[in-house]
Amino acid sequence: MDETLIKRMIASIKCGSCGQNYHEDHIEVVEHNDELWFLKVSCSSCHVRCLVAAIIRENAKPEVITDLTEEEMEKFKNLDGVRDEDLLAMHDFLKDFDGDFPRVFRQE
Repeated sequence: MDETLIKRMIASIKCGSCGQNYHEDHIEVVEHNDELWFLKVSCSSCHVRCLVAAIIRENAKPEVITDLTEEEMEKFKNLDGVRDEDLLAMHDFLKDFDGDFPRVFRQE
């Protein structure tokens, strides 16, 4: 795995002390062996330093966590994603939306 990608992943984590995201230029790879990575991380905001141990599996599939049923998963699996037109339509709808959800979801 590329060190740049590892640093980018760690930079998405927030500092446990002040809550700011880490910056890639304050992350240093100390050592790695196969899937196990040790990184020295310093928060650019509060200057707290820590050692991060991470197991990075390149070919592992992430576990899917969902509240969808099997039938719903099957139904939505082959649908196209959100298109530009969908976003524009939602934008136009929300621009004048008054917040009356019962009216929107009322079955007539």
